[in-house]
Amino acid sequence: MRASLFITCYNDTLFPETGRAVVTLLERLGVEVEFRPAQTCCGQMHANTGFRGEAFSLAKQFVRLYADAKAVVIPSSSCVAMIRDQYPALIDELGNQDLRRDFDALLPRVHEFSEFVVDVLQVENVGAYFPHRVTYHASCHGLRALELGDRPFRLLKNVEGLDLAPLDHLDRCCGFGGTFSVKNAEVSSAMMTAKLQDVLATRAEFCTALDNSCLMHLGGAMHREFAAMRTIHMAQILASTREHPAEVL
Repeated sequence: MRASLFITCYNDTLFPETGRAVVTLLERLGVEVEFRPAQTCCGQMHANTGFRGEAFSLAKQFVRLYADAKAVVIPSSSCVAMIRDQYPALIDELGNQDLRRDFDALLPRVHEFSEFVVDVLQVENVGAYFPHRVTYHASCHGLRALELGDRPFRLLKNVEGLDLAPLDHLDRCCGFGGTFSVKNAEVSSAMMTAKLQDVLATRAEFCTALDNSCLMHLGGAMHREFAAMRTIHMAQILASTREHPAEVL
């Protein structure tokens, strides 16, 4: 099977190890991964801050670039939610019927990373080895917008050596929300304080998630609290093996 990797802005600029992990894992599972250099941002921050014209341009770029892709894999539930939930309204708003037709044809082939592994590849045991205590943070977009359900847990529970620590108030937001944390810093900080208490109470070594944006927010709070816990994208855990452990180690 052949799949295109849409790496997303956060991963491309701040967390390249996540992209490398996705490629490592998918190739291990027999997927031929391609990377299209012309890819850009999904436009989420533009849309959320009122720059709908700019967001439309990025939506058009995404649809045109991947129109012939067999599958598009995205290691960010936030960006997948943008494509599924906001692209239709953006495209309809400007009345581009040709683009809407191309988007409708492409959308079933756009997958969040864990969805692709569990639903498309139909694999839950990816042969990973990660001998650490780990807790999982369910990001709002993954939990509510994409309704990922227990897919992340099914993958983590099959990782050899991993001790999965349950997290209280799993549906509690970390307070990031992209520009929300900038525009509403005090509210965001209060939400993070509550989330961090739950995360640290697990006494895990790592907190994982499917969105590096949330993990960046959590990691910053952990650093300020001098916490020993670290953050890691789930793709890095699933790509980790005895022979080739995750880069974070």
